Amino acid sequence: MAPEGLVSISPEVMAAYEPVIGLEVHVQLKTLTKAFCGCSTRFGDPPNSNTCPVCLGLPGALPVLNKRAVELGIRAALALHLNVQDFSRFARKNYFYPDLPKGYQISMYELPLATAGHLEIEHDGQIKRIGITRLHLEDDAAKNLHEGFPDSSEKSYVDYNRGGTPLAEIVSEPDLRSPTEAHAYLTALKEVMLYTEVSDCNMEEGSLRCDANVSVRRRGAEKFGTKAEVKNLNSFRYLQKALEYEIERQIGVLESGGKISQETRLWNVAAGRTDSMRSKEFAHDYRYFPEPDLLPVRVSAAWREEIASAMPELPDAKRKRFVRDYGITPYDAGVLASTRELADYFEAATRAGAPAKSASSWIQVELLRLLKDAGKEITESPVPPAELAALIAKVESGEINAASGKKAFSRMFETGKPAGEIIAAEGYAQVSDTGEIERWAREVIEKNPDNLAKYRAGNEGVFKFFVGQVMRASRGQANPQTVNDTLKRLLS
Repeated sequence: MAPEGLVSISPEVMAAYEPVIGLEVHVQLKTLTKAFCGCSTRFGDPPNSNTCPVCLGLPGALPVLNKRAVELGIRAALALHLNVQDFSRFARKNYFYPDLPKGYQISMYELPLATAGHLEIEHDGQIKRIGITRLHLEDDAAKNLHEGFPDSSEKSYVDYNRGGTPLAEIVSEPDLRSPTEAHAYLTALKEVMLYTEVSDCNMEEGSLRCDANVSVRRRGAEKFGTKAEVKNLNSFRYLQKALEYEIERQIGVLESGGKISQETRLWNVAAGRTDSMRSKEFAHDYRYFPEPDLLPVRVSAAWREEIASAMPELPDAKRKRFVRDYGITPYDAGVLASTRELADYFEAATRAGAPAKSASSWIQVELLRLLKDAGKEITESPVPPAELAALIAKVESGEINAASGKKAFSRMFETGKPAGEIIAAEGYAQVSDTGEIERWAREVIEKNPDNLAKYRAGNEGVFKFFVGQVMRASRGQANPQTVNDTLKRLLS
């Protein structure tokens, strides 16, 4: 079905065109203070409480560059294989808008902090390298707030708390060819930013925002089509939906004999469509010129090396190491390395003695399920890695069976108590006493003569029934192997 407002286009016509997508991602850097002043970047404070003459753009106020913002920008650049420039410079990007009290944004233009990098993504089982054109630093605009829309009583306000917070803008090459590829790229980029602690990437708070440049061309054509920029993509879901809509819209325009206008469009969440916002600006429209109140940024080899030496292991390297060193599957490595905290939990469990494959399974199947149900993050897990390892050891030694182990783990998660205490209190210890198991088995066989006759007549499927009944009689605590061996002997 076509998106709202579009005429349905056949799959054959859609397949005749190739989308070309590039993303501009704005990442709010994880600093305590703003880019050019000492005001707090803390989210959620009362409106306009974190402001000063500098971030309010008052006459005579002079900016001072936040060194930590530059360090985080360099860290992000190194993680994305960009070339950090020895010399970069800020410029004034001039435009008027209520959320920009200076009348200009301080942003790097012709001399960015870093250039020519890449990020590898996995899509449809294939690894694809997406080029990154540049990473530059800039300060953020303030936040417009609208009340009463779309009624005639609409009122607009501006909260200047966000104005001046430091951003890294990461511009990709137009290498993405589908909305799902764009989704995979943004997912991978967010993962890297979180691993390196460059940003908290909280999209609900605006720490990660994305604009998409999208055009379509006939398959096989070399020349790009006319692009539209789509803004207001503040979630992964909106990114994918907006791209799907815009691609189909552009194909529809071309198929009807029209021409694509180079413009900026806004993703209308409520209507599920992109709306024209304004004609696309060009660089000269902003009247860029070097920022006269800031010195150029010089990055020495020693400073670059100091930042590089403090870099954490990146997600892709960690996944490969997990497969190589722990013998787990690439899929399991991908899940466990999806966040730094989860990867650290897994490795802590293995250091405490848990076999890697067992730890991987318990974390993915049991722990992540319970965390999701409880609405908790891995850092809030009531079960420490060492206690998970202790429980796994008891299961693998036969002290308790797997079913009882899962019950014990749930109780550990609920109470925060250690494995040994839970097992003793709940009576989860596995019964391996052959005499006791034989007694349960004989009682089950005596109560089910019909099934005994079926088994002895060759219906071996009935065997599972007997096993289940013995396990039930033992409240799940009988040693499964001993149950199997005992039943086979008695039934024969």
